[in-house]
Amino acid sequence: MPEQDGLLFEDDEPGTRPGAASSPEAGLAATLPLAERLRPRKLAEVVGQRHLLAPGRPLRVAFESGRLPSMILWGPPGVGKTTLARLLAGATGAHFIVLSAVLAGVKDIREAVEQAATVRRGGKATVVFVDEVHRFNKAQQDAFLPHVEAGLFSFIGATTENPSFEVNSALLSRATVHVLKALDEAELGDLLVRARAALAAPPLTAAAQQQLVAHADGDARRLLNAYENLVAANAGAAELGEAQLEATLGELLRRGDKGGDVFYDTISALHKSVRGSDPDAALYWLARLLDAGMDPRYAARRLVRMASEEVGLADPRALRLALDAAEVFERLGSPEGELALAQAAVYLAVAPKSNAVYQGWNAVRALVASDGSRPVPMHLRNAPTRLMKGLGHGAGYRYAHDEEGAYAAGERYLPEGLPAQHFYEPQPRGLEARIADRLAELRALDAAARKPR
Repeated sequence: MPEQDGLLFEDDEPGTRPGAASSPEAGLAATLPLAERLRPRKLAEVVGQRHLLAPGRPLRVAFESGRLPSMILWGPPGVGKTTLARLLAGATGAHFIVLSAVLAGVKDIREAVEQAATVRRGGKATVVFVDEVHRFNKAQQDAFLPHVEAGLFSFIGATTENPSFEVNSALLSRATVHVLKALDEAELGDLLVRARAALAAPPLTAAAQQQLVAHADGDARRLLNAYENLVAANAGAAELGEAQLEATLGELLRRGDKGGDVFYDTISALHKSVRGSDPDAALYWLARLLDAGMDPRYAARRLVRMASEEVGLADPRALRLALDAAEVFERLGSPEGELALAQAAVYLAVAPKSNAVYQGWNAVRALVASDGSRPVPMHLRNAPTRLMKGLGHGAGYRYAHDEEGAYAAGERYLPEGLPAQHFYEPQPRGLEARIADRLAELRALDAAARKPR
């Protein structure tokens, strides 16, 4: 059995799930959750992820070759990230160390490094698996870098969040990202067949199975936990149907789509209602989301995004109000704090609209990505030392506050060779109408004073 201290787990036989041995421990297996009892012990038992596990596909090649590069497994909950990590380590015969990013710190990372070094002296490889790697901060993620580079261990991180945003670029560049998919209805149906056999449960009606699969929303763990509760609550039943399912899971069934298509469709409806300036629809869709069990903090984040994307500088107060609503919810929680979110949704819906900043930001991001890194013009460079001043840094810079109207008319601030262009074009609504007038005034001054640098 793996040793466990709450933070770090060691497993010299990662292909074997806990409780699988033919010992007194085997009797404990019956007390484990159904999802743990049915955790695959070999590749053939894995359900789903054929795009990674079919012959010739990346993880299948790793299994068969015994060579395990560092990787990030990105996917929704309950799709097999931890299971695949254990099986991969088992296929390569590696020592397996698990770190939970929720509980572990730099001290635990150091301990894992020391164990890997000890194991390597014995001629054995190590796999370090970090569950929920996105919860590690930058310093914690950076602690892995030198050891991954030195080949001390293979690193496998599991995350439900987009690694492009949640994993340090330095660590990300040293790992291959594999995207795991939610299980489809057929795959979840296969799991239910195994679950029924494991529990010696009565049959499930087709309608109840369809409802249970919909509730799982591609999450094997959610499916098995719900099914186990259903069977336990209806011992002695000849058949399990919709009535038993509703009686057992009731509220959970209605709140089962978090992260699924209906969830994202409802978020889309809220966003488009705000964009369309319909406060009644915005309130309705916000209420639907909260009633469906969505974390109100997620709603708050989306409202903040809408304030910048849909209202922007047409009404800068919208962003402050959305941030205030998020803070109020953090202080009050549900249900009191939900009123602040409703207030923000209404304000955003009725506020004047502009996506000028959003469009300008997207345009400049696209340009920077395609254009490369142009040097900073000499007159704009920092010159904190005599040497840098001697090299011409900052030479010719015009200090705007010393100029008429605190504006250095005709000055250029873009890189040399980059044609002048207007990324930000204010809309004739709200405050942006006044901003447009101000920009027109400044551009007229530039046109009159422009001189080549």
